[in-house]
Amino acid sequence: MGSSVISPEDVLESLMNDGTIDTLRLKIINQLKANEELKKTTITMVEQSKVLNTPGAEKQTKRELFDALRQELETPVLERASKSVWELILDNDGLGKEINETVERVFCRLSGREPPLFSPTSSGGAAEKEEKINPSSSKKRSLSEMSMDGRVDKVVDLTSNPPAMPDEVHLVPSSSAQT
Repeated sequence: MGSSVISPEDVLESLMNDGTIDTLRLKIINQLKANEELKKTTITMVEQSKVLNTPGAEKQTKRELFDALRQELETPVLERASKSVWELILDNDGLGKEINETVERVFCRLSGREPPLFSPTSSGGAAEKEEKINPSSSKKRSLSEMSMDGRVDKVVDLTSNPPAMPDEVHLVPSSSAQT
């Protein structure tokens, strides 16, 4: 079993089948809900909304206001939420570290290897060690770098739960998030 090639799809399937993906998704959702900066930013966007600050807005029905607000603010709010999700996923000390360790553990289990594959160095682990050996390789790009080259688009699809803070966040490939 140690000599077979384990694909990323194999690891993902295992993570999906054992409930790990659902657990990680729930942790991301809970951290998004607890993100006071995201809440404040969203509240500010609503308070500064053209829809609510247009004369006659008070005469519209709640549904009309909600629909207009959604049309005006959905994209910027989703972009901010997406950025927050990526920050969580790429965090080397929090959830991102947990994700990396979990994926490595599952890969090791499937391939018959003993974890950890990379022995941790001072504080940066294998990536830091690789960076010292070859400074141009294995460097994670920041979200802003990925956004600038067009690789990051809407990542979080919150449209399935419109009015309130979503109970579930669906991570979707950027190509299918174009709605």
